[in-house]
Amino acid sequence: MKSLLRLLPYFARYKKMFVRGSVLVVFSSAAQVFWPHFLGSAIDSIKNGTATAGSLLLDAVAIVFLSFVSGFLYYLVRQNIIVASRLIEYDLRNDLLAHVERLSTRFFQTTPQGELMAYATNDIDAVRYFIGPSVMYSADTVTTFLAAFGVMLAISPTLALATVLPLPLMSLAVYFIGKKVHPLFDAVQAHFATMTGRTTESISGIRVIRAYVREAYETSIFNSLAKGYFDKNMRLAKTQGLMQPVIFAFMGLSTVILLLFGGKLIIDHRLTIGDLSMFIVYLGMLTWPFIALGWVTNMVQRGAASMARLIKLFETEPEIKNSERTNWQITSIRGEIEFHNVSFRYRPELEPVLRNISLRIEEGATLAIIGRTGSGKTSFVNLIARLYDVTEGSITIDRHDLRTIPLEVLRSNIGFVTQEPFLFSETINENIAFGTRAAARLEREERLLGATPGTNGAAHVAPLMPVGIEDAARSADIYDNVMEFPERFETMIGERGITLSGGQKQRTAIARAIARNPRILVFDDAMSAVDTATEERILSNLRKDPSPRTTILISHRTSTAREADLIIVLDRGRIVERGTHQELLAAEGSYYDLYRRQLLEESLDRA
Repeated sequence: MKSLLRLLPYFARYKKMFVRGSVLVVFSSAAQVFWPHFLGSAIDSIKNGTATAGSLLLDAVAIVFLSFVSGFLYYLVRQNIIVASRLIEYDLRNDLLAHVERLSTRFFQTTPQGELMAYATNDIDAVRYFIGPSVMYSADTVTTFLAAFGVMLAISPTLALATVLPLPLMSLAVYFIGKKVHPLFDAVQAHFATMTGRTTESISGIRVIRAYVREAYETSIFNSLAKGYFDKNMRLAKTQGLMQPVIFAFMGLSTVILLLFGGKLIIDHRLTIGDLSMFIVYLGMLTWPFIALGWVTNMVQRGAASMARLIKLFETEPEIKNSERTNWQITSIRGEIEFHNVSFRYRPELEPVLRNISLRIEEGATLAIIGRTGSGKTSFVNLIARLYDVTEGSITIDRHDLRTIPLEVLRSNIGFVTQEPFLFSETINENIAFGTRAAARLEREERLLGATPGTNGAAHVAPLMPVGIEDAARSADIYDNVMEFPERFETMIGERGITLSGGQKQRTAIARAIARNPRILVFDDAMSAVDTATEERILSNLRKDPSPRTTILISHRTSTAREADLIIVLDRGRIVERGTHQELLAAEGSYYDLYRRQLLEESLDRA
C-alpha cells in the first residue's frame, strides 16, 4: 500500500476538485438520508388514521425533491472526483512517456515492447480506478454510513447496534479476501505484459512468419499464453467472486436481526411501524456502501499492485543523462570530433567491441568507416551520439568532453540514419519534416516558458536553420519518386513505411536527417538498399551542400568511401588502417583487398 503514497503529488495538483467533491458527497448523503423520515411519517399517519391526501402529497413531493437533490449533487461529485482522476491519468501517461523517452538504449534492449504497453494501458487504468471510483465510493460509504447510522441511533440505539453487529465481521472477511486479490492481480498483469509482448512481436514480424509458414506455430504459442492469461484471470475472478456472497450473507443476517428485534419492539410499543420502515430503508442504504467496500478493496489492491509496477519503472534511472558535469553554457556544436584512446564494451563480462581508438575528425570533414560485420562500426558512431558511454578513454567534440555537453544540444546537432530506418505511419512530408518540427517545437516551448540555460536541468539549444522539405528530398534522391505518387509529398506511407521499397525508405530517412541540417551527419550503412549510381548521386549532392557539416559514412562498399577525407578500416574493434582512398590502395592492405574484390563483383555483374 505504500506505493499508493507516491500519488500524493498528483492528488495535490487537483486538491480543490477532490475537496469540492468530498463536500458535495456530504450534502448528497444528507439529502439521501433525510427522505426516509417522510416515508416513516406517512406510514405512521396512515396507520393512525390521521393521513390526508394533502399530507401524503407533501410527503411524496418531499421524497422526490430530496431524491432529485441527492442525485444532482452526486452528479456534481462525479464531475469533480472522476474528472480529477482522468486528469491524473492524463498526467501519469505523459510522465510515463517522458520518463521512458529518457531511458537509455540498453533498457529497450532488455525490456519487451509488450511490457511497456501493459504499463501504459492496464496498469495506469488500474491506478485511475483507485484514484477516481475508489476515492468517490469510499467517501460515499463513510458519509452514508455515518448519516444513516446516526439517524438509526437516534430512533433506537438498541436496534441500531443489533442491526449493524454483523457488519464489522463482514469488513474483516472482505479484508482477508482482498489480501488474496493483490498477488493474483499482480500475476495477471505480469502475464498480460508477456502476452502483449509476444503479440506485438508477431504482428511486427508477420512477413517473416508467413515466409517461413509459421502461422500455426505462432498461433499455438499465443493460444498457450492466452490460456495462461485465462487461467490466472479465473483464479482472480473466483477469489473476487467471494466478495458479494459474503457481503449479501452478512446483510441478510442484519435484515433477520432487524425483523426479529424490530418486530419485538413494535409489539412492546417501543417502536412504530413507520420507524421500522425507516430502519429497513436505512439498512438498504447501508447495503451499497458495504458492497462498495468490497469493490473498493479490490480496486485498492489492484491500484497498489499496478502502482508498484509503475514505481519500479519510474525509478529506473537512465544510464545516459545530464549530470553535475554538464556544462549548460554549451548551446551549439561545430563538429570537430576526437577519440582519445577509447575502449568500449557493452557489459563488464563481455569482450571489448572497440579497443584503444584514437582518432581526430576535423570540423566539416568526411570520415568513412570500412570493416567486416562485427568489427565495431556501429558501436563507434553510437558513442558519438552518446547512446552509450565509453568504458575507457574519452571523446571530445569541439574540445569539450562529450559527457559535459547537454544531451539536448548534442543530439539536436546530430543527424543519424541507420541501415534499417524507422518511418512513421504518416505522410512523406511529415516523416521528412519530423526532426525540424521537433526542434521548432522545442524552441517555441522554451520561448513560452522563458527558459534560460540550465533552467530545470534543460539546456537552451541554439536553433538550426532547417533545409526545405523538397530540397532535402532532392539531396536524398527521393524527389522524383515522390512526385510520381498520386498524392506526392502528402502520400501516406503506412506503418513503418510499408508502402515504400527498401531503397525508398532509406532515402526518405536520409532526407529526414538532411532536412534538420545537423552539424554531424552519420550514415550507418544507410545506403545498403540503393544501387551504386543512386548512392553516388546522394554523396555528390552532399558534397555540393555548402553547409559546414562533419559527415561519417559507414559502409561495406569502397565506392562509398572513395571521396572521403579520411578512411579508417576497423577489424575486431581496432583501427588497422587509415588514410585516403589512394593512400590505402597504395598500402595494399585490407582496404585494397576489399576494393579489388568489389571491382571483380561489379565486372561479373556487368557480364
